[in-house]
Amino acid sequence: MNTRRQFLIQAPIALLTVAAGCRVQRETATPQSAAGSAAPGAPPTYGTAAGSGPPVTPATLAEAEKLAQVTLTAAQRQQAADSWRSSMAPYLERRTGPRKVALAPHDAPATLWNPMLPGVAAAPSRDRFVRSTSINVPLPSTDDAIAFAPVTALSRWIESRQLTSTRLTNIYLSRIERLNPKINAIITLTKDHALERAALADQEIRAGKYRGPLHGIPYGVKDLLDTAGIATTYGAEPFRNRVPAEDSAVVRRLNDAAGVLIAKLSLGALALNDIWFGGQTMNPWLLDEGASGSSAGPGAATAAALVAFAIGSETGGSIVSPAMRCGVTGLRPTFGRVPRTGAMALCWSLDKLGPMTRSVEDAMLVLQAITGPDAGDPSSTASHLDFDAAEPVSGLKVGYIAPWMKESPATDVDRAALEAIKALQMVPTEVTLPDWPYSSLMPILFAEGAASFEELTLNNQLDTLKMQVKDAWPNLFRQARFLSAVDMVQADRLRRRVAMEMARIFTQVDVLLVPSLRDEQLTITNFTGHPSLTTRAGFVQVSEARSDWAPDPAHPLPKFSPPRRVPHGITLIGRLFDEGTIARVGLALERQFGVVSERPGGF
Repeated sequence: MNTRRQFLIQAPIALLTVAAGCRVQRETATPQSAAGSAAPGAPPTYGTAAGSGPPVTPATLAEAEKLAQVTLTAAQRQQAADSWRSSMAPYLERRTGPRKVALAPHDAPATLWNPMLPGVAAAPSRDRFVRSTSINVPLPSTDDAIAFAPVTALSRWIESRQLTSTRLTNIYLSRIERLNPKINAIITLTKDHALERAALADQEIRAGKYRGPLHGIPYGVKDLLDTAGIATTYGAEPFRNRVPAEDSAVVRRLNDAAGVLIAKLSLGALALNDIWFGGQTMNPWLLDEGASGSSAGPGAATAAALVAFAIGSETGGSIVSPAMRCGVTGLRPTFGRVPRTGAMALCWSLDKLGPMTRSVEDAMLVLQAITGPDAGDPSSTASHLDFDAAEPVSGLKVGYIAPWMKESPATDVDRAALEAIKALQMVPTEVTLPDWPYSSLMPILFAEGAASFEELTLNNQLDTLKMQVKDAWPNLFRQARFLSAVDMVQADRLRRRVAMEMARIFTQVDVLLVPSLRDEQLTITNFTGHPSLTTRAGFVQVSEARSDWAPDPAHPLPKFSPPRRVPHGITLIGRLFDEGTIARVGLALERQFGVVSERPGGF
């Protein structure tokens, strides 16, 4: 199967800009009284606006028809050309003038995606969070072993004062200095800020003010989350000197939990793949390949134990893919659970923020701290979080799509997961999806992304980005200027149909097991907003480095003989807002697999 980014560029793009033409109030139209042809009280007439824009001829439309894959007759083409400047061009005034309106980055669309369908009950119905039982695990004797410990253990050591936040922060700072040059995962190191926060965390604990399991824990965030007084660059050349005045909602909540921000982590420029203005972020398990993206820095830094945990983001696979390649746990929450206030907007109806950790329970500890609505994100919503680490999983129905498990990109690790489910007394249940062209949803992603970064496109600032290949944003954003508004609406209607199919599946099963990088599942579940959990389940052998980018014969990828051993992750999909169930299943599988403690060599 193709990688998720190859899939993006293969998705069909209909390329003809049109505006819907129902009866509208025409502020730019010639007043009827001036025209002398309308009686008092007559309604405005469509298509009588003053002409604007460049000349349009039948030949213009004939060429555009090739892009949109529609065909007009000669007479239809002539009629459209004769009236375009008065019937369509005036509705571009917001952008072309004279009355231009600048849209700020925080101006979200009026139409909001709500993943909850009418008649489908929200789950769960209560708030409950039960951590695993505290086990008296002794503090390791080496700093490296401490660094790789999960947050579940680090938090217990800090709470019991066996470990201070200051010592832990210095352990990670030392590792960053020594090891980050290997993987290039950090854009901005916040050393002084981190040491101040760690000292404050220790002071509060000494005073008896313990704030919870993230108190004193050093973490990093993908560099698209605003941090007050600290650069937030989006990994892109036009923003490398951007310093916001306020914290994003997620960073603010982690601060309230007494977490210690230690680094702003890399992302592919404007949240695409793993190359940013400082180069490429590499996979700690295989330094000959990129970490995958766009949450490359969170994936690589967490795998290499440069941070205790990280925050990533996903629009179309950007948590799932680096989590799988770097062998960490990636939790993509339900759309709307975690507020995106102060986060770079790529796609308002698709973007999601979530934890990247070294264990399943760690991800839930972080999710608990950042969940809940915020006034700055109109798509964020109130919801419940129900998780009990000790609750049994026997009897749960785990759905799977049989053909997907038999062919690439599924591996023996994915198939072994089905056997593990049986061993844990869960019930494998075959489900089906319609054979639809799910890639036809992609115009939504391309149109929203191009709208978000319209100014970069129109001002040619996209030319400053490092990557200018056909599957990078510069080309895709320019192409998206010509997307059909009609096809955009039809894609939106298809989106609801797909959401109804997912709702049907979850009347049959509790959880869905899928190959992590199956194109259809990445597209479907991101557009429907369902939560996913990707976690290491075993290892595979690769004879060639992997890449998010389309193959380039001029720059072949490194080959390995003998093949290299790298981690492989499985992905669980859950009901909307039911992260607790996929985490329980993931936790049970994590214990069954017994592979989570292995570290990448050299780190």
